[in-house]
Amino acid sequence: MHARTLEAPATVGSSEVRELLKVERLTKKYGEHTAIADISFTVHEGEFVVLIGPSGAGKSTLLRSINRMIEPTSGHVWFDGMQVDALDKKGLRELRRKIGMIFQHYNLVDRLSVIENVLHGRLGYKSILTGSLGMYQAQEKERAMELITMLGLEEHTYKRADQLSGGQKQRVGIARALIQNPRLLLGDEPIASLDPKAAKTIMDYLKSIAHTLNISMIISLHQVQVALTYADRVLAVRQGRIVYDGLPRDLSLERVRDIYGADAGDLIIDTGDRHVD
Repeated sequence: MHARTLEAPATVGSSEVRELLKVERLTKKYGEHTAIADISFTVHEGEFVVLIGPSGAGKSTLLRSINRMIEPTSGHVWFDGMQVDALDKKGLRELRRKIGMIFQHYNLVDRLSVIENVLHGRLGYKSILTGSLGMYQAQEKERAMELITMLGLEEHTYKRADQLSGGQKQRVGIARALIQNPRLLLGDEPIASLDPKAAKTIMDYLKSIAHTLNISMIISLHQVQVALTYADRVLAVRQGRIVYDGLPRDLSLERVRDIYGADAGDLIIDTGDRHVD
């Protein structure tokens, strides 16, 4: 699978593409510290959004506030017609079936096999008893194998997770998220721990999944060049606020330096039609 550079779909924002997520004036404070402030944006079905910004800008807080892994201080989130910030425990459990999460450090159970880790993505559909006993239906096991094969892991199906490389572990994490049948995937620095070849493989898979399965994605990255290569749209966060929301082709070096400030260093940006350094 090879990376593709795609422009934002022509129908995004029109009546032909449905709005899936709406974030309105979202704020999270920790005492006197404001992690994110007054953030608003929307995401449409199948849209691949990359979130960039310097360390400590609030990217992880924003992602985890969307599915209420972190409780926001104020503001609202609507997902697929549901007001996320108003959901009770049962509603939140149902919501999280539809929003998958991919983590930087994989969050796998090392002693379990690949297929067992993937099947853990179905725990949100299980009772405490059936989940603890690992009671999965035949169709769930078949779907796990389909995803393992789709992600090129079939020869590792029964290997323990601690026998895998970092890139292989992240593909297991993607399969685990996909078996939930999500409408949205959130990725918190999913390639930060990977070498460039493995990182490219992961981004190729994520981009393909977004556009072939029509799953919306919000992926946070440190690598500006990767964002420009894969994103349909870029959101940039600085000091807890969105400072850029637009197409990757419009993200100039000057804007990147404004976003990263002293952290910009010697960034090299290749937009496909020009080279800026």
